[in-house]
Amino acid sequence: MHNLPPLSLYIHIPWCVQKCPYCDFNSHALKGDVPHEEYVDHLLADLDLDKDYTGGREIGTIFIGGGTPSLLSARAMQQLLDGARARLPVSATAEITMEANPGTVEADRFRGYQQAGVNRISIGIQSFQPEKLVRLGRIHGPEEARRAAGLAAGLGLRSFNLDLMHGLPDQTLAQALDDLRQAILLEPPHLSWYQLTIEPNTLFGSRPPVLPDDDALWDIYQQGNELLGAAGYRQYETSAYAKPGFECRHNLNYWRFGDYLGIGCGAHGKLTQPGGRVLRTVKVRHPRGYMQGKYLDKRHVVEPDDLPFEFFMNRFRLLEPTPRREYGAFTGLDESTARRALDRALAGGYITESPSDWQVTEKGKLFLNPLLELFMD
Repeated sequence: MHNLPPLSLYIHIPWCVQKCPYCDFNSHALKGDVPHEEYVDHLLADLDLDKDYTGGREIGTIFIGGGTPSLLSARAMQQLLDGARARLPVSATAEITMEANPGTVEADRFRGYQQAGVNRISIGIQSFQPEKLVRLGRIHGPEEARRAAGLAAGLGLRSFNLDLMHGLPDQTLAQALDDLRQAILLEPPHLSWYQLTIEPNTLFGSRPPVLPDDDALWDIYQQGNELLGAAGYRQYETSAYAKPGFECRHNLNYWRFGDYLGIGCGAHGKLTQPGGRVLRTVKVRHPRGYMQGKYLDKRHVVEPDDLPFEFFMNRFRLLEPTPRREYGAFTGLDESTARRALDRALAGGYITESPSDWQVTEKGKLFLNPLLELFMD
């Protein structure tokens, strides 16, 4: 029996003040002013073309990412969210997240975002050390980061998140743990703690900096994990920690193999159809083409042979158990189609199995890539 998964909406705002040297997201350095209302008109036209693929499902979460969404005016944000609500059934209790950089957060503007419906903010702090921020190409300083977090805490939002990175160029264990301690002092309900990775097609990719070695990275991860646990944060995903009840619902829907409609430059979507076909969509990446009304870059049906890998690639990022019934419900496949890979994962000690669930082990958590490779055959 094939069920339609829960549905989310992702909206991409492509501009940044400047491109960070580690960033491989679809972001473009701003030249001139943000075309606020014009871009929102295109986003809503893009949504009009895709809304029939949602099967009338309610939107449970909205995530506005980038780029730097906090470059968009509060008026344009109101226009955008009003337009989305007019076109799709958005849950009255929807989690609506917007990413923001500390250097572009202003109190008056953010109250406007809140009035438009944003109830969760994700602030890209990355580090509290001035020299590390400069090395990462960030446009803010530590005080702006603390101010932005204080503003988010004082607005009475549903939640807010701080993004931090570790394994930075020439970073010591003491520096990495100091960043975490400073973030914890700001009492965010959610912390994303990522290891910096060097991606191709970035400035760091062409001129790689010196990063901590594997032993140093392990010490940072192990001691940072203990620090977060002692402060009341629970790790629920590879790079995500939250106080109980404050997990990011939007990201949980991704990792639980839920559906999401993606609009905006370079946005990806996954939309399950009533007959069981899973559609993947990718939108045109560059603002120039997108704002000429060329929204769709690619749309394809995921082949049944690829669904086991796609399902487990997402589910096994989460530390919660994976209900066995959801494999068939969300892929339309019998469990036997993944049995060989599951048996190898069990034999390798990467997962455990009960009559109702699969659970990633500590070994599986540490060696996620080898675990997932078992499902690629």
